[in-house]
Amino acid sequence: MPQALRQPSPRTAVSTFFAVVGFISAGWIARIPALTDKLGLDTAQLGTLLLFIAIGSILAFQFIGRLIERYGSDRTTFLFGLGFVTALVLMALSPSPAVLAATLFLYGAGFGATDVAMNAQGVTVEHRLKKPIMGSLHGYFSLGALLGGAISAVFAQLDIGLEANLVVFSILGYALVVWANTGQIRDEPIPADDAPKKKGLRFSLPPRVLWPLGAIAFCGAVGEGAMADWGALYVHDELGGTEGMAALGFTVFSTTMLIGRFAGDKIVARFGPGIVVRVGAIVSAIGLTVGLLLGTTTSAIAGFAVMGIGLAFVFPVVYSAAGSTPGIPSGRGVAAVATIGYTGFLAGPPLLGFLARATSIQASLLIVAALIAIIAPFTGALKRQSAFPEHAAPDLARTT
Repeated sequence: MPQALRQPSPRTAVSTFFAVVGFISAGWIARIPALTDKLGLDTAQLGTLLLFIAIGSILAFQFIGRLIERYGSDRTTFLFGLGFVTALVLMALSPSPAVLAATLFLYGAGFGATDVAMNAQGVTVEHRLKKPIMGSLHGYFSLGALLGGAISAVFAQLDIGLEANLVVFSILGYALVVWANTGQIRDEPIPADDAPKKKGLRFSLPPRVLWPLGAIAFCGAVGEGAMADWGALYVHDELGGTEGMAALGFTVFSTTMLIGRFAGDKIVARFGPGIVVRVGAIVSAIGLTVGLLLGTTTSAIAGFAVMGIGLAFVFPVVYSAAGSTPGIPSGRGVAAVATIGYTGFLAGPPLLGFLARATSIQASLLIVAALIAIIAPFTGALKRQSAFPEHAAPDLARTT
């Protein structure tokens, strides 16, 4: 067997974890209709059950940082990656809504913990390589999601059962997680005497130095969530676009974001993280605003495309900075910012829905554009907490 297949490079290993998490996440989401049919769920029951994913993820964010400190990001990524895949098997075998609720909670916890741990491992690999790679890592998550969703759609079209679909995905997931683990960087755990003291499982505010990064993550998450939940509805319901045009809007947004993430590492290396996120936020806000105010389906979709490119840099750069903040362990920094960002994903779309009901979807999306613009003033934190100060030099020169 070729050496490349026996043991991946650290970058290939962590990229594989990102791709697997995206693959499995989108793979089961595409089969939600089959899951609801199997258990006879109505929309209200499904909505309640899906909340267990969010609860599991938020709880995982509270403890995963300390586990990374104690055992290292490599071990936690591997173990929780296995747990995440196992939850998919349990989901496939759930015989009732009550059992499904428990498995969705475990799935959410596995997703949240693996997400933070693999981002922390990504920061470790960045430091080893001495160049930005987080954009491409998040790009591999998106590629995995596209592939997983497409394969599940084919399975559904061929009338392959839900259980068989998810078990096949699980087997592939186990194999890739075990293989990728052989290439991870074995980062050293923080000795117990040196680790920040925190007793029990308690919710607490992140360190103040991370608040600007959290604000960037929150606004970016609201923007991504708005596109997922409201972009298509705006094109269809308020602009009178066809269902195909409505679906095209989110597809274009996702595609430009994917392109931006794979191109983002070189751009960040050239100009520095602060200026890249700042310019991206301003361009996104202007593009979305103009697209909305022109009031045509074409202009709206063009605005979504610009927004996808501009927001592509937010989470990769913010996680890299959070994991590189002096005085804060990498895992805890990433977990703190992930918690704030995830709050934006959860709270943003429903709040926008209430606003849209009182006014219009266009008005609520204009609020999103304003939130994205708010990212710009917070980007100074990225130049201070960048893992690559030499690459941030052009940014510092422009802002001092």
